[in-house]
Amino acid sequence: MQIVRTILWILLLVGVLAFSFGNWDRQIDVRIWPGIVWDTRVPALVIVSFLLGLVPMWLYHRGVRWRLSRRISGLETATASMAAPKADPTPPAPVRPEPAHKETPAEPDNPVEPEPTTRP
Repeated sequence: MQIVRTILWILLLVGVLAFSFGNWDRQIDVRIWPGIVWDTRVPALVIVSFLLGLVPMWLYHRGVRWRLSRRISGLETATASMAAPKADPTPPAPVRPEPAHKETPAEPDNPVEPEPTTRP
């Protein structure tokens, strides 16, 4: 795409140069206000008129591209922050393992069995 743009600018430059060489001998009077007359050549008038039309539109185009690129980058950051997993700031509490058998007998109050008693 860059080569096409370069070729178009070169063709425009060649056209302006050909027009300038062909019309350089003609001098015209441009009346800006009553009493103010500007003596200029035709190619200068054509180039100034072209630039007066091109520069504002080019500045507008650059402003729109700048604004849209800022908007797109803002939306991309918002999307990236929403898609990223949230890091939990507090570590989870350690989980105590549950006993394997729920039907285990309860421990006796006295874990040591008493000595057997003898009867006389």
